[in-house]
Amino acid sequence: MLLKLVIAFGLMAACVVIHASGITWSMRQLDHTSMRGRRFWRTTSVSISLATRMVVCHLAEISLWALLYLFTDAMRDLPSSLYFSAVTYTTTGYGDLVLPQEWRLVGGVEALTGILMCGWSTAFFFAVVGKLHAHEPAVHS
Repeated sequence: MLLKLVIAFGLMAACVVIHASGITWSMRQLDHTSMRGRRFWRTTSVSISLATRMVVCHLAEISLWALLYLFTDAMRDLPSSLYFSAVTYTTTGYGDLVLPQEWRLVGGVEALTGILMCGWSTAFFFAVVGKLHAHEPAVHS
């Protein structure tokens, strides 16, 4: 049990590295993005770009957990591992696939990691969109 938790916390740390890298990459791309143009299109294009980058990070993290389940025979095949991992990471929790009893606590760590990473993405997204609007003149009716 302790070894499985150590593995789970190692994967959690790997997810933090993936997410920090993705956010750093996104910030660097934002530094090179022209902020000229109409506010709606600028905000929309930056939002789409950020959302895409964050989803790619989440998919990489989900895949990492899925590979753990696959290589430890906790799930029977890659599609099942990916599906279970996505449902767990996003805390959807359908319950149609479950881990063997000795791996269930690891699934809980994945769910907690997913909550944290989704929260981090949301905070980053909110901060960027707030900055995009910070220097815009107020619209008065």
